[in-house]
Amino acid sequence: MSQSVFREGLFDGQVALITGGGSGIGRGIADVLASLGAHVVLASRKLERVEAAAMEIRADGRKASAVAVDVREPERVQSAVADIQRAHGRIDLLVNNAAGNFYAPSESLSPNAWKSVIEIDLYGTFFCSQAVLPVMRAQGGGSIVNISMTLHYRGWPLMAHATAAKAGIDALTRTLALEWARDRVRINAIAPGPIPTEGVKKAFAPPPSADGVVDVFAQERAMESYAKKMIPLQRFGTPEDIAQMVAFLASPAGAWITGAIMVVDGGEWLAKPPMPSPR
Repeated sequence: MSQSVFREGLFDGQVALITGGGSGIGRGIADVLASLGAHVVLASRKLERVEAAAMEIRADGRKASAVAVDVREPERVQSAVADIQRAHGRIDLLVNNAAGNFYAPSESLSPNAWKSVIEIDLYGTFFCSQAVLPVMRAQGGGSIVNISMTLHYRGWPLMAHATAAKAGIDALTRTLALEWARDRVRINAIAPGPIPTEGVKKAFAPPPSADGVVDVFAQERAMESYAKKMIPLQRFGTPEDIAQMVAFLASPAGAWITGAIMVVDGGEWLAKPPMPSPR
């Protein structure tokens, strides 16, 4: 279980809903929040994935549960939020982490592929935020943290769908922050730099051999070389790096922060590395 720099029991009695919470960044966020006393509710289309993650968190003596929901479907989101409210009485934090990104040339990107990523990333963020607002308003406030990215700051070939969706999330974060401040609901976003999730690792993988085997050591060398050349702090981030920022924004230390996009990328964005070739 991950350790946090924050005091033990910081989120005792609080409930945190994390979409895409079964793996990667979402799982790292869940681990840190659970270690600080929150009951984490992990949401995913695939119930078995989040149930397994919740079971592991509970095995560490923390509080966790799982819920199946497709964030693209507002009725199912509303139903899941209602179930969570009935079970726990409140939702103090929503982390909109669900995403469906992949590399693809824009000229051959299918309508369904475009629609899928926009709906999961952008629509899902809006539907989930809209669903928890009445709950947070009734309890006197809450916090929403959206997971964005930095690639749309400069454009990124092969990621038109994802960069468009994440740019929309940034705009949505700022707009909802202004609209919902009167309800004491704070909305912020985190823009992670490169985190070695499966998708990022795949981007650094060399072509597989004739028998389909990927040279993992070559992949690791490519990632290490990138970090040393392109990231001022000379390392990739971890899910825990993002989780610590989530905890900060949701804690009393972030009580006067809303509408902010917090870049957590080891300085990569400031260094402005060259864009990859689109071919």
